[in-house]
Amino acid sequence: MRYKAAIFDMDGTILNTLEDLTDSTNYALAHHGFPERTIDEVRRFVGNGIRKLIERAVPAGTDVATIDKVFDTFASYYKEHSAIKTRPYDGIHDAIAKLRAAGVKTAVVSNKADFAVQDLCVDYFPGMFDFALGEKSGIAKKPAPDMVEECLRTLGLEKKDVVYIGDSDVDLATARNSGTDVIMVGWGFRDEEFIMSLGAPFVIHEPQKIVDIILGE
Repeated sequence: MRYKAAIFDMDGTILNTLEDLTDSTNYALAHHGFPERTIDEVRRFVGNGIRKLIERAVPAGTDVATIDKVFDTFASYYKEHSAIKTRPYDGIHDAIAKLRAAGVKTAVVSNKADFAVQDLCVDYFPGMFDFALGEKSGIAKKPAPDMVEECLRTLGLEKKDVVYIGDSDVDLATARNSGTDVIMVGWGFRDEEFIMSLGAPFVIHEPQKIVDIILGE
């Protein structure tokens, strides 16, 4: 076994959340009289937390007070509609189950709002993660290393023991800042060419490869 734990990003890595994020973003935008965004635009906006998603989605020059209102509308709506169209990526559930059966600890560290991370883990992966943390006050979000370090403390592991798995530039930077190895996936919200241009060691295309790498097969 090459690693004792696998830390997963959520959006674009274990769950395809893009449609629900787009629907919730557009609900909030329309509610406040702003034009809606396409799914490809929202794909580009995701990765730095939902506040940043809304800041990017509103028209340029929107004042902070209005952004606050749009964000509040989004957060309220998304809390009730985060699992309408969201689905796990094919093969990811089986891969996580295989890791756990082999004694590997599994965790989620995401810039998604913590309430959504907790709810979605219960909805789609009940009992399958030893630790889950999303964006919340009091801890710096990715790509700062703080969330990964909190995970390591909770699991009683060192950075050499874990690998971080994600789909975006934020995830690659998070692994680098945390000092962990990284596995980049090609089924998420960023293009493979873009990820490789940032110096990713490789990009995988099927969840079983995660199992093979971690178990050293």
